[in-house]
Amino acid sequence: VQLQACGGGLVQAGGSLRLSCATSGLSFNGYSMAWFRQAPGKEREFVATIFRSVSNTYYADSLKGRFTMSRDNAKNTVYLQMGDLKPEDTAVYYCAGGTPIASTRSYASGYKWWGQGTQVTVSS
Repeated sequence: VQLQACGGGLVQAGGSLRLSCATSGLSFNGYSMAWFRQAPGKEREFVATIFRSVSNTYYADSLKGRFTMSRDNAKNTVYLQMGDLKPEDTAVYYCAGGTPIASTRSYASGYKWWGQGTQVTVSS
């Protein structure tokens, strides 16, 4: 199983970026996918998850309204559209896949596979 995240970069505050995570080697439709992020010196933080069957999404409360996660089952790919970016959004963003239950959907332990991460840097 491989998860390949891309789309990160340097952007000014208030700008937008779209991250992509292409997967291979798994039955994509059968798994929930998520984005996490980790800033320097901080623990990995939940961003969003999209469920396997009905594509419902769930976001970290602090990010609602600015970030949108989606999936394209035909392309085995998930996306994270990020808007109104702030310097505090600077982090390495990771995509993950698995079968979390409701109580673990926002925890890294709920996911089995991880991508390598893509750096997002927001300048003020």
